[in-house]
Amino acid sequence: MTVLVGYVPSPEGEAALRAGVDEARARGETLLVMNTSRGDAYVDRGFAQQRDLDRVRQDLTELGVDFDIRQVVGGRDAAEEIVELAESSEISLVVIGLRHRSAVGKLLLGSSAQRILLDSPCPVLAVKAGS
Repeated sequence: MTVLVGYVPSPEGEAALRAGVDEARARGETLLVMNTSRGDAYVDRGFAQQRDLDRVRQDLTELGVDFDIRQVVGGRDAAEEIVELAESSEISLVVIGLRHRSAVGKLLLGSSAQRILLDSPCPVLAVKAGS
């Protein structure tokens, strides 16, 4: 089985990564770090640059965690990619980071976290930055 972390290069993404490492170790499972981008925005703050992924790879190697990193660009948004992967793979847990958004922000932009929480076929651990 595998623990899936929805990773973005942000404090929330780092919190999700730390929680994912803890869960993978406790369960004796592999960690799958996934970063997604629709690829249609001029600047996507959720898109992990190569230096971000290299740092994650180095940190996980030093921690001795069995892991894989995937980056998906194009087509669908993060929630769709994560839920589909959770449905099609041996995913035991999805870990995501949360940030506070206003009601208007959720209305205008939607909430990927909410869609993952509601649509994932397996348990979801949602963590806040600093936790």
